[in-house]
Amino acid sequence: MHLQPNERRALCGICPAGCGVIVAYDAEGKMVSVKADETSPRGLLCKLGAHSPEIVYSKNRLEYPLRRKGPKGTYEFERISWEEAFRTIVERLNGIKSAYGPEATAIYTGRGSFELALCDVFQPKGVAVSSASSVLFPFGSPNTMGVGALCYVSFAMIAPHVTMGGMLINMFSDLENAELIVVWGANPATDCPPVDLKRILMAVKRGAKVVVIDPRRTQTAEMTDAEWVPIRPGTDGALALGLCRVLIEEQMYDAPFVEQWTRGFPEFARYVRHYSPEVVESITGVPRTSVRSLARRLATARGASPVMYTGLEYSDSGVQAIRASLVLWALAGQLDVPGGRCFTMKQNTFPINREGHIPNPGPKRALGADRFPVYSLYRGESHAACLPDSVLEGKPYRIRSLIILGASMITSWPRPEVWRKTLGALDFLVCIDVNPTADCAYADLVLPAATLYEIDSYMTYGHVFRLREKAIEPTGEARNAFFILTELADRLGYGHLYPRSEEELLRHVLKGSPFTLEEVRAAGGRVQVAPVPMQYKKWEKGLLRKDGQPGFETPTGKFEIASTILEKYGYDPLPVYTEPSESPASRPALAEIFPLVFNSGSRVTTDFRSQFHGIPGLAKERPEPTVMINTRDAAARGIRTGDRVILRSPRGSVRLRAIVSEDILQGAVDASMGGGGPLGPEAWQECNINDLTDLKFDPISGFPIYKALLCEVEKEGEVA
Repeated sequence: MHLQPNERRALCGICPAGCGVIVAYDAEGKMVSVKADETSPRGLLCKLGAHSPEIVYSKNRLEYPLRRKGPKGTYEFERISWEEAFRTIVERLNGIKSAYGPEATAIYTGRGSFELALCDVFQPKGVAVSSASSVLFPFGSPNTMGVGALCYVSFAMIAPHVTMGGMLINMFSDLENAELIVVWGANPATDCPPVDLKRILMAVKRGAKVVVIDPRRTQTAEMTDAEWVPIRPGTDGALALGLCRVLIEEQMYDAPFVEQWTRGFPEFARYVRHYSPEVVESITGVPRTSVRSLARRLATARGASPVMYTGLEYSDSGVQAIRASLVLWALAGQLDVPGGRCFTMKQNTFPINREGHIPNPGPKRALGADRFPVYSLYRGESHAACLPDSVLEGKPYRIRSLIILGASMITSWPRPEVWRKTLGALDFLVCIDVNPTADCAYADLVLPAATLYEIDSYMTYGHVFRLREKAIEPTGEARNAFFILTELADRLGYGHLYPRSEEELLRHVLKGSPFTLEEVRAAGGRVQVAPVPMQYKKWEKGLLRKDGQPGFETPTGKFEIASTILEKYGYDPLPVYTEPSESPASRPALAEIFPLVFNSGSRVTTDFRSQFHGIPGLAKERPEPTVMINTRDAAARGIRTGDRVILRSPRGSVRLRAIVSEDILQGAVDASMGGGGPLGPEAWQECNINDLTDLKFDPISGFPIYKALLCEVEKEGEVA
């Protein structure tokens, strides 16, 4: 692709995915447009990336350090220098440490901390994957926590590891060779970037069939002409168990694998007898004929691949529902085979230096270690769900200061009023972000972070390493969040533990790889390790275990249908189903008042949760928060598309615009989790969908239950 004189190749700086883009500039060097770089490995551009100039130069950008001058709960700040900001933080942290101990300080990191260097260098020692920050470990605090407590960990870490010893980073779905693709609780059409959608569409073009299991007929289902399997929110585990029963009952499961490589199959086979297709239909709403048909298709397909992410996490038995789906794929003979759910070849990942990681100084003292021990086992961090009890009630001790990096706790956790009280009760709060957040209203200091367009760093894509080069200068006095943390560490007396400059950072992460920084630059900023050929059924060849022996990297060396790790911590070792604690089946009296099942968290292309609502170009397409309701449910309530409606639960209510559609299961509604940001359009400010949710959690992961809650929808008035 030929570049114009005012263009250059770069990596997109809106999210951490690192898509290749071509940036165009005006005469003053400001970004004016962004388009996909089709010569890059990830030549995609989502809608958010296309609006990069609007986002980067938004009137809402934080450009200077700010200090509170008005009461908490307001956005009344005054500009200060970086020197004043750091001096204040150090004085306050040291004062709290002296009076209450280092454990009274904490840091919470969100999606804004997903820049690769922040994850790779600040990751706690001994943890496979984490975006939590170790910056306060040398200070003595065990309390690093983050968005992992409500996203990713159930699906990508706990469920796969306790079952088969691998994690999401060790696996992939071989869509390129699949005959059948099952999109379960995900909508790749709204991913940023839509990498899986592109792969699915290519698979469909060559003849693959797609099944979508979801309460909604999603855009992915429409684009792929998929078979839609509507399901009651929160009942996915029952469906997976029912599919397993059909495979066992009809002797279509992989018997040699089961006999040689699994633990707990006899007990599991007895358990799933309770989940006949008829029973599954009564629980999930999925017709018994569809249950039988899908099970048979999974077992007979020449390659069946799942496309899943966090759609199953947010229910009373999220971890176990995900485990049930993993067992299903193994029984169907679709584990680590061409077109199935596969383990990666470890040699095909670019090696990033992990030396220098700092261990948690007191993991047993970390918040939540006693309440959610399995989460703590895998993350080496505190669980943020326990923060309100700590701050408001001193249980088990009081957190008094908090640094929030790239996150908005008020708009991401259930019961926003609890989080407003929690943040308001802190002695000291610092927010580090690109834009003001709802949390900033309670901050003592707000520090401006640079976008990823404004920093030098790196990206890895499997076996490929690429430099991330600064595309524009930071606006105002915004700084790379990585070096905000290293500067803080330096002023607290241990800056030597982390790289202090871009040059040091790049040399640090390349240490131990086959390349020097000079070699990477000489190669045009992009190098790769030589990939090795794919091998399948790796457990037979000793390719999954660190000791090189056949089997899985589990305590027994087996695929653990009955998990020894869950059993050790007092949980049911089998992937059991638990009916949602607030459903028409479990709470029939409550369902008389709130007869609809609420689902939240579905993504759209015009925002990412509560981000980007203040961007005019994006707001034009979706100016208000919306709720999708089935045509028959809407007719019974006199609701039409475009009506302003009130969505109520036993805990609260929000106002949204209705979308009336046949593309959602009757009896269910679906609303976005976004809203609540301080600077978006008024409709977004007043709508925080988490007002409807509760402080209820999956007992294994501690993940909030955002789905399968009871609600009701009422028409508010005429179309505005």
